[in-house]
Amino acid sequence: MHYTFRILAVCLALGLPAFSPVLAQTIPKDELTYLTAEWKGERFPDGRPKVPDDLLRRARNIGIEEAWQVLNNEGYTCQFERGWKIIHEDEPIVGRALTAMYLPSRPDVEKSIRERGKKQGRIGNTNAWPIDQLTKGDVYVADGMGKLTDGTLIGDNLGNSIFAKTGTGVIFDAAARDLEGLKNIKGFNAYVRDWDPTFLKDVVLMGLNTPIRIGKAIVMPGDLVLAKSQGVVFIPAHMAEKVILTAEFIALRDKFSRAMLKSGKYTPGQIDNQWTDVIKTDFLKWLDTNPGELPMKRAELDAYMEKRTW
Repeated sequence: MHYTFRILAVCLALGLPAFSPVLAQTIPKDELTYLTAEWKGERFPDGRPKVPDDLLRRARNIGIEEAWQVLNNEGYTCQFERGWKIIHEDEPIVGRALTAMYLPSRPDVEKSIRERGKKQGRIGNTNAWPIDQLTKGDVYVADGMGKLTDGTLIGDNLGNSIFAKTGTGVIFDAAARDLEGLKNIKGFNAYVRDWDPTFLKDVVLMGLNTPIRIGKAIVMPGDLVLAKSQGVVFIPAHMAEKVILTAEFIALRDKFSRAMLKSGKYTPGQIDNQWTDVIKTDFLKWLDTNPGELPMKRAELDAYMEKRTW
């Protein structure tokens, strides 16, 4: 079944609003808004949730494990994927997902897609179309079917273009080429399945800014991407603030705990157990005397702690 009609059938079966097959490669704004309705903040003109820049900055300092734990506790159990080849393992990728889905090509379908793309003002091969839509802070996330040989979605030329537009990098369930050239793009990073010298072949873009699957994870346009050496977690936009605040709080608790253990004021058994009111009071005093340790505003932290059971 053609992608457009497959999606149309799914929408009708689930009672979701269907969208016009005229724009099958790009999900319409109202459909994307519907599927990400939990997000109440600002959106891009294309409908993607726009997680604030401040949260992107703070997300760089949280751990994959803490982010995963918060999501898992909330029932988001399909948001993590591992098993990547990474250019720079010590440089995280953080940003808002712009998604693309690729399928094996066939002449009649690709001909129609290219003709329609030309009428819409798109130029070049279809693997360049997502790059044209990237903005600062985006992360290009692509389902390339895990294809390695003839599945290289970018080389160093496209890598330079991507970094100039986003300042981040890419997450590809596929391969990439020109590793040495990509390494020379300062600040750019890539998480791919492998490196391969072949050129992209027999692949066509079938979804742009649509829901996609990356391994075991589901990715929605606008998700907060957090990629570190352990793997990649895709945080739903509406969960971003909660995940970041919780991870930051856990980090503060850990810093306090280490300080108390080093000083000998509390034993490991006391720290690793449910905290007493005395320990909680000492923690609050520690926060007051170490304001430079807070990655968030104190008011944000106080509001968060009021709702937390510790």
